[in-house]
Formats: sequence, C-alpha cells, structure tokens
Amino acid sequence: MSTSRRPWMITVLAVVSLVAACSGDGGTEGGDAGGYPDQNITFVVPFSAGGPTDTVTRMIADPMAKALGGKIVVQNVEGAGGTVAAGQVAQAEPDGYTVLMHHIGMSTAPALYKDLSYQPLEDFATIGLVTEVPMTVVARKDFAPADLAGLTTYVKANSDKVTLANAGIGAASHLCGLLFQSAAGVKLQEVPYQGTGPALTDLVGGQVDFMCDQTTNTTGQITAGKVKAYAVTTPERVKSLPDVPTTTEAGMPQLQVSVWHGLYAPAGTPPEIVQKLSEALKTALADQAVIDQMAKLGTAPVAAADATPEAHRAHLEEQITTWAKVISDAGVKAS
Repeated sequence: MSTSRRPWMITVLAVVSLVAACSGDGGTEGGDAGGYPDQNITFVVPFSAGGPTDTVTRMIADPMAKALGGKIVVQNVEGAGGTVAAGQVAQAEPDGYTVLMHHIGMSTAPALYKDLSYQPLEDFATIGLVTEVPMTVVARKDFAPADLAGLTTYVKANSDKVTLANAGIGAASHLCGLLFQSAAGVKLQEVPYQGTGPALTDLVGGQVDFMCDQTTNTTGQITAGKVKAYAVTTPERVKSLPDVPTTTEAGMPQLQVSVWHGLYAPAGTPPEIVQKLSEALKTALADQAVIDQMAKLGTAPVAAADATPEAHRAHLEEQITTWAKVISDAGVKAS
C-alpha cells in the first residue's frame, strides 16, 4: 500500500468506528452489558413449583435481581425429565432475558434421550454452578423397614409389591433410584410423577412406598416426622439432619449421589451479559439470607470460584462423561 493512501484509510476507519459506537453496533456499550437488564428476566425451571430445583431458584432470584437492578420472574415448564424446558430455552433469543436453572439432569439427558432437541455443551452458555444438594432415601412413615439394611432386605422379598416414586426418567430422583436398585440387586416397580413435589405429597399421603429426593425438598418433612428417613447419599452427615446416617454408615456405600444445580443462557448470549449474570449469582450466593435458607435445607452455596462460566462448563463436561457410563450400564433409555 502506498503511503499516500494511508491518511484516507485512517479517516474511513475512524468514521466507521464512530458510526458503530453511536449506533450501538458490535454489542453492548463498553463491553459491560450496557443497559442490561431493561426488562424482566425469566428464570425457567424444568420441574414443578414447590420442588427442590424450584426452591433453589426462588432462593437466589430476588438477590440476583437486586444485584442486576431488574426483576426476575420464575416460570415452571414441566415435562420429560426437564428436557421440555431446556429445549425451549435453547431456542430462546440469546439476549440474557431467558435463563434456565437445571440440575444434574442436564448432564444425563444426552445418554437418556435418543432424539434430544439440544446438546448441553453446544446449545447453552454456562453461567455458574449454584449449589450441590445431598439426596435422602425416604419412605412413608408407616413403611415396615426400620433402616436401610432392612429396606434392602424388604424390597428384595417384595419386589413385585414395593413402589419407588420418582420425578420421571432422567430426574435426579430417578437416577438415585437406579443406583439404589443396582446396589440392592433388585428391580422395582417405579412410579413416575411430574416433579418430586407431587411425588413427595403422595409419599406423605401413603400412596407410594419410598423414593430418593433432595434435602431441599425432604428436610422439613423429615424433621416434622411426616416421612421416614433411611440415609443421606453423601460421605458425611448433613448438619440439618444430624440423626440420619450416610449410606456408607448404613451399609450401602455404592449409593453416593448429590444434585448440582447451574444456570444457563442460550448459546450466543453476549459474553458480557453472561458475565453480568455470573457476577449477580456470586452476589446472591454470598447473601447471608441465602446461606441461612440453604443451611436449613441441608445444603450450601458453591464457592465463588465455582459460580463462574468456566468452572460450570468443566463440571458439566465431566458429569456428561460420568453419567453416560452409569446410564449405559443400567440399560435405561427414555422414550
């Protein structure tokens, strides 16, 4: 290029840059999400209202909204182990106004569903992990077995009569139930529900025999004596349930599972908006009211280092690999 043309090129580039800056082309102003949010943000929950994932979502929604300077509306979209809601969010406008809260089911769906309408690692931007919730093995309060060892013996002898409730194929309760049956060496009659909220309601009412469910959903029922608790599925006892043994203590060390939750935006959401959501999540998880609420339900916020897009994506990748083998070994497929 001749030196005589350079001033002309510089002038053109300067004009283009000025026009782009004035018109807002190229994304949000200054790379800091501009005026986001300037309308309500919808947090989509793939399970029923009152269930554990819904509970966790509502805990963080208000403090995140305050940190963002906007309003968050929680919407429950049930069906197919969380895949209906995830599919909808994957197709939503990638503008930061539709966000998915999902749990471990995000990592199991690729192995469970042959015709999945989305791919977790390709169709979503990870925002950050939220919490990792222990699970409990609980039964109707008048169920005969007194402890986990007794439950194992009982279900083996009555496999054609015992009912094991869950929130549908791919739900955390279903996965925990699969691990229980594998560890016990038995195949049981499973009763799927549209969420663990209604499943637990029927358990309390005596319509089903037992189930796995997250401490965020069962702690209140256990402490109120409305259900019988056999074990928590973590290496250590849960502070809010000090009298409930771990599965290892109860003689079933193979049954180890916890339910992690994370926030997702549709792929293509501007990185600066994803980052703003992640920072708001960190603020919410450091809120003492949130910490106290989670403690009462047997869980805690993740460390700030895990409430990031990078840590969340790494965890999702690892979990997809882990559960693919478990599900393949169990020979389970969703219809």
